[in-house]
Amino acid sequence: MTRALTFALTLLFASVGLAAEKDPRIQPGNLFPKVQLETSFGNLVVELDRSRAELTVDNFLLYVVDGAYNNSVFHRVIGDFVVQGGGYDKDYKPIPERAPVVNESGNGLSNSYGTIAMARTNEPHTATNQFYFNVADNERLDPSSRRWGYAVFGEVVEGTEVLDAMAAVETGPHDEVPGDTVPVTPLMLIKATLLPE
Repeated sequence: MTRALTFALTLLFASVGLAAEKDPRIQPGNLFPKVQLETSFGNLVVELDRSRAELTVDNFLLYVVDGAYNNSVFHRVIGDFVVQGGGYDKDYKPIPERAPVVNESGNGLSNSYGTIAMARTNEPHTATNQFYFNVADNERLDPSSRRWGYAVFGEVVEGTEVLDAMAAVETGPHDEVPGDTVPVTPLMLIKATLLPE
């Protein structure tokens, strides 16, 4: 069996396991669950789209209900592009990851302003805990006939002014995070809460 086939089967079984798990805490019967993100700049509410990105939504919500995103940082901010978080705690230590999810970027949702999507490496099926908000229309992140895209799984329905303020922070290098797009003053995700149905 080739390595590529083994990897594909591993991803398939991991995704099937995630789908079958159906933890009651993640409101498995709710097609459009909402999550409130309390940040150091104010609150955002995102409505997720389980009808288009079931595996991705379930994965994200498991991190939420487990408290993995509480007291974490948005570690990558590029004005007019993205605000990214989910990967590092308040001390810039990596947040433990679950198994990757299958890339659901072909679901018809676009990386337009105000949407939330999964970050990943250059390999298509590597999204785990990191997510980002589009702070511009980033259709170049959508799939095409030649490449995988980045899976959008919801949108901001309250607090776009908070998102805009987050996108405008001063950034620079950081010892624990690659690149020079880390907020100079930590941009905190204080608490992520799945709202009642």
